[in-house]
Amino acid sequence: MSFYQHPSAIVDEGAQIGEGSRVWHFAHVCSGARIGAGVSLGQNVFVGNQVVIGDRCKIQNNVSVYDNVTLDEGVFCGPSMVFTNVYNPRSLIERKDQYRDTLVKKGATLGANCTIVCGVTIGEYAFVGAGAVVNKDVPAYALMVGVPARQIGWMSEFGEQLDLPLAGDGQARCSHTQAVYHLRSGRLEKSEA
Repeated sequence: MSFYQHPSAIVDEGAQIGEGSRVWHFAHVCSGARIGAGVSLGQNVFVGNQVVIGDRCKIQNNVSVYDNVTLDEGVFCGPSMVFTNVYNPRSLIERKDQYRDTLVKKGATLGANCTIVCGVTIGEYAFVGAGAVVNKDVPAYALMVGVPARQIGWMSEFGEQLDLPLAGDGQARCSHTQAVYHLRSGRLEKSEA
């Protein structure tokens, strides 16, 4: 076995789990799940059949990653955060054919107890604060808080808030990495040079 599985965890036959990943206490990984290398699935994590989790993601305790959720490389899911996959669920009405895709792009952070309403895309290195409720797409590097979530700033890849306006143009440097970020017409990009 190229990954660690705690004796209390259940990994259904057919699940694909990458080298060096760890599946902790009481977790359940369904047979169709595809999980990359170096992933950590905390205590009581559930991973559905139609789920893709990229390399080096960290899924903290009590998170359910339901069908039609895709996490790119390096996504952080804080304790007890919530994904959904049906927009208007009812117990008495079957809606498995109405699952909406949710995509969380590389390096994004989803804070503790936040909720991601299905059908949205979270941009690269975006940062969703604890307890926020995201019900629309989130731009790359955006800092989102509140219910419903609203953007209050921009974050570096290191995870520090940048001194930039929400819209317009500007430039900022990450104090930890010295990387330079350019804001142009409300879109933030990291400088390659």
